[in-house]
Amino acid sequence: MKIEAITLRKLKMRLKAPFETSFGQVWERPVLLVELLADGVSGWAECTPMEGPFYNPETTGTAWHVTRDFLVPLVLGQSVASAAEIPALFSAIRGHEMARAGIENALWDAEARQKGIPLWKLLGGTREEIACGVSLGIQATPEALLEKVGTELNAGYQRIKIKIKPGKDIEYARAVRKAHPAIRLSVDANSAYTLSDVEHLRKLDEFGLLMMEQPLWWDDIHAHAKLQKEMRTPVCLDESIYHLRHAATAIELDACRVVNIKLGRVGGHTSAREIQAYCQERSVPVWCGGMLECGIGRAHNIAMSTLPGFVYPGDVSASKRYWEEDVIEPEVEVTPRGTIVVPQRPGIGYAVRQELIERLTVEKETWRAR
Repeated sequence: MKIEAITLRKLKMRLKAPFETSFGQVWERPVLLVELLADGVSGWAECTPMEGPFYNPETTGTAWHVTRDFLVPLVLGQSVASAAEIPALFSAIRGHEMARAGIENALWDAEARQKGIPLWKLLGGTREEIACGVSLGIQATPEALLEKVGTELNAGYQRIKIKIKPGKDIEYARAVRKAHPAIRLSVDANSAYTLSDVEHLRKLDEFGLLMMEQPLWWDDIHAHAKLQKEMRTPVCLDESIYHLRHAATAIELDACRVVNIKLGRVGGHTSAREIQAYCQERSVPVWCGGMLECGIGRAHNIAMSTLPGFVYPGDVSASKRYWEEDVIEPEVEVTPRGTIVVPQRPGIGYAVRQELIERLTVEKETWRAR
């Protein structure tokens, strides 16, 4: 496959409702889309940083800069046998996983389209239906949270994750568990606590949580190993895992007993598959986290979630939970039993709404091979 052209677009998409985490509140989501042309076939992917360096060091601005000035020159005009060869071309670049994932994942889509098979099959997926969970932002009161939880459970979702931060944690988890004693419930702190909070965090053990996600510093695996020794609740690492070496270190140190694989955070499908395979060999469950993606990023998450080892419902929910109008058709839908039926069409399996994308685009740049 010869990489003939790459187009990077920035879209402005407004969420249906604000989403609050310990980082702050998000309402308008800048979305970066990568379109890659290989042998006359276009593949699409989403580059998933936030607007500011709050979740990880990347931003929409840095991703644009790194893509334009460093990644595109490394791949434009190159011929590769498979998208799995892209990480080797990027080996000189340190970090910037989300920027790298945008180009690699777009080529995975183009490769699957060229071969006339769904992306999930090209990746080695094994299931035609995936279980879905939801991530609920921080609410003003436990009562407001319970109303949200009830709505999502009625929609069929198989796992509820609630965002927490100091002052909005124990009572919120207690309220949900009391109202719904049997549901799969987890909490996500997005690094809002420190080791000095261990006694406080131990209170979460009474709620029979599926996991507690990323409670401590985003870049400290060792501290999470100390915390895990003090708690019954399994620790899940998210922001701390950027690649296989991080995952291997965390598992060897017992810093976590669950791994959240976010496709952009780990640098693309090739790295995600490596982490998934490593964890599966060691009976460590993994699941797919989300970054408030539009339909194109969501489609890639669906494909990844079909891989063996993704045993917990991921944050791969319906388009309508986030957007009045999504950039793919059909939009991602969740069945009443809390699942997504995996698409069978070639590539990501959904049609890209090019006209809507162009209408939402506020910045665009294209590079072509000579």
